[in-house]
Amino acid sequence: MKSTMQKRGGLVLMLAACAGLGACASQPQTMYQWEGYQPHVYSYLRGDQKSGPDKQIAEMEEDLQKIRAKGNTPPPGYYAHLGMLYASIGNNSMMLQNFQAEQKLFPESAPYMNYLLSNLKK
Repeated sequence: MKSTMQKRGGLVLMLAACAGLGACASQPQTMYQWEGYQPHVYSYLRGDQKSGPDKQIAEMEEDLQKIRAKGNTPPPGYYAHLGMLYASIGNNSMMLQNFQAEQKLFPESAPYMNYLLSNLKK
């Protein structure tokens, strides 16, 4: 009977130690910093007239500065969306710059960025 109690005590002690170590673990770092990216995309796709391209560009550029200041990376699509906003106001040089930034950070986006650029030239 005593050996069963010792086994249970050891098990309880081991579980308590595991729980204690788990509580000490640090929070995982996110891979990207999103800031207001998702609401901007949603607003754009909804065709929200209150938040026109100029306002969204200004807010996204400001968010980009915050992301860079913290040493983080914007999420996939951030530069592409910003480029699309610049294209919508006719600023093709900034559009191209943002599409190239998207391709540099996320090489898998190259086919789509090239597709968008080829359609722009037509």
